[in-house]
Amino acid sequence: MDGILAIFFAIFLAELGDKTQLATIAFASKYGWKTAFTGAVLGLAAVNLLGAILGDKLGDVLPIDLVHKGAGVLFILFGVLMLLGKI
Repeated sequence: MDGILAIFFAIFLAELGDKTQLATIAFASKYGWKTAFTGAVLGLAAVNLLGAILGDKLGDVLPIDLVHKGAGVLFILFGVLMLLGKI
C-alpha cells in the first residue's frame, strides 16, 4: 500500500497544472465534466499501462540505475524540446 500511495502522490503532484489537465479543462467546457473525466482517466490509464509494462520489461533486462538515468535523460530532452517549441 505504501508504494501505491507514493506513486499516487508523485503522479498527482507532477500532473497538477500540466498540459493534460489544461486539455481536460477545455474538453470539460465542451463535453461536460463527466465525459471529460472519463476520457481523461481512460487516456491516462492507457498511456500509464504502456509505461508500466515497458518499465517492468526494461527492469528485467537492464540495471535499474541505467533505467533511471535513461528516464532522466529523456525527461530533460523533452523539457528542452518543449522550451524550444519543438513539441
